[in-house]
Amino acid sequence: MHESEELAPSAQGAPRPLTTRDVLATWAPLAGSWLLMGLELPVVSAVMARLPHATVSLAAYGGVVFPMSLLVEAPILMLLTASTALARDMASYRVVRRFMFVAGGSLTALHALIAFTPLFDLIAGTWIGVPDEVREPARVGLRIMVPWTMSIAYRRTQQGVLIRFERARAVTWGTMIRLGTLTTVLATGYLVGRWPGIVVGTAAVASGVMAEALFAKWSVGPVRRGPLAAAPAVQPPLTMRAFAKFYAPLAFTPLLNFLAMPLSAAAMSRMPHALESLAAWPVLSGGTFTLRSVGFAFNEVCVSLLDRERPIPALRRFAVLLSAIVTALLLIGAATPAGLWWFGRGSALAPDLAQMAWRALWLVVPMGAVSVWQSYHQGALVHVRDTRAITESMAVLLVATAGVLALGVTTHAAPGLFLAAFGMTAGGAAQIAWLAYRSRSAIAKVNAR
Repeated sequence: MHESEELAPSAQGAPRPLTTRDVLATWAPLAGSWLLMGLELPVVSAVMARLPHATVSLAAYGGVVFPMSLLVEAPILMLLTASTALARDMASYRVVRRFMFVAGGSLTALHALIAFTPLFDLIAGTWIGVPDEVREPARVGLRIMVPWTMSIAYRRTQQGVLIRFERARAVTWGTMIRLGTLTTVLATGYLVGRWPGIVVGTAAVASGVMAEALFAKWSVGPVRRGPLAAAPAVQPPLTMRAFAKFYAPLAFTPLLNFLAMPLSAAAMSRMPHALESLAAWPVLSGGTFTLRSVGFAFNEVCVSLLDRERPIPALRRFAVLLSAIVTALLLIGAATPAGLWWFGRGSALAPDLAQMAWRALWLVVPMGAVSVWQSYHQGALVHVRDTRAITESMAVLLVATAGVLALGVTTHAAPGLFLAAFGMTAGGAAQIAWLAYRSRSAIAKVNAR
């Protein structure tokens, strides 16, 4: 809907309340984009499992390269939310874009510093403690992933503008181009059959994000020349100082979240069945992320729709329905042979690894609801500019996750995969509890309008 339609009066002369159908129409293209993006890790893992040095490559990618790349890019990850919320006119967009170039460039330099200097040995060898046979493949993969952070920063900034000005379908098309590029590189590596899995997988991921960034640049052009240029000036104007105050807590949010990933890898490296757990972890976490990703799409939906008339009832109904569906799908995977088929046949894990991942799936079933309600509460907090509470919730998540992992390292009671899975769920549950507590006043403020 256009803004004029959003504010159209109802038959009684009052603005029309937000409906569940409105929420669905906004969520569907974003969910499609997240779902396609969520397929990336399981697709990469499935191909790497069929290439030379499969187990070592999976362990290097899932235990070192992917979590370290996410950790470096973490401060710019919330640019999508910030751009959706704040890029309302051309001047505001320029402030957000300027921040993106400075932050993205600085973090790319940090990524290269880690990948090409002895700093990698300190992090991967001493801090994470990955097995010796995994370290060199991980170093190669991290070097190939250098373009990752800048590409992500650029495309998320442009995608926020697309969402704000009702071009969310372009986000989905961009993700399809990313996935198409990724599968092309993976297929080429698979057909050649001689390159190590870590090389093929990381080259595919890096190529995909660069292609998506280029498409985002092309898609945002008409918006910049049209509705963004014509949008009325925001009062007071957005300044870099105001943006930094808004964004600083958001920058720490994914950073704290992604700290749990190398923390999990470090813990699994010190628990029973370390190599097997590190190899199965990217397949388990990636497979569940694919389903949970539709809940992450709900965050920008809430940010963009909370300006509407009486939005809370429709958003809450949609959250209940979506969380029930995603949780049910995870439960089906854990309780039926469908899950074992996915890990064994779909992801090409060795039979013992597939059995381990299937048993661990029970421990992450509740995560189907976590991503949905995380988005709901975070959207309300961003709407009232209380971004500090979001950072607090990530600190709560990290403490809960670390507590479970520390227990596992101390007791050696179970393979690391099971403790990592339970730690992820415990952290997510603790985070939702804190978000629900901190967002009460924000939701009440929206309801009182």
